[in-house]
Amino acid sequence: MQVLAITIISLLFNFSVLANLIKPDPRIKPDEVIKIQLEALKKNNSPYEDAGIFQTWEFAHPQNRQYTGPLSNFTLMMKSDLYALMLEHTNHNIIFVSTNNNIANYFVELTDKIGNKFGFTWTLKKVLTDGDYKNCWMTSGVSSPLPLAKSV
Repeated sequence: MQVLAITIISLLFNFSVLANLIKPDPRIKPDEVIKIQLEALKKNNSPYEDAGIFQTWEFAHPQNRQYTGPLSNFTLMMKSDLYALMLEHTNHNIIFVSTNNNIANYFVELTDKIGNKFGFTWTLKKVLTDGDYKNCWMTSGVSSPLPLAKSV
């Protein structure tokens, strides 16, 4: 009985924590989406393990989700050698590149936790189909990291 009670309390806690994630909204601008994602990845394990990855997933475009697969696959991808440098990074700079009605492009400079600098192209698309995300800006793609500078 005690195990069941602990399990129920644990599940309720996890659902309440996940409910605190910022959700896509048509009022959130493309650069704000990137800022939400990067700030979350910067403190990935706060307030709970992989919170930053979960927050980033919230703003993954539906087409991107089809490509990456479910959240469990996305989490593995974010922890891979290619993207793990985003986790717990120390600094980032979001640079506007271009936009039209439905696509926005940015360049992101990011300093990893050991001081190496990398660049990423970040593409967002506005969701045009009916549903929960209609007219929301969401990330449709992030490039592989481009090394910019090594720490000394």
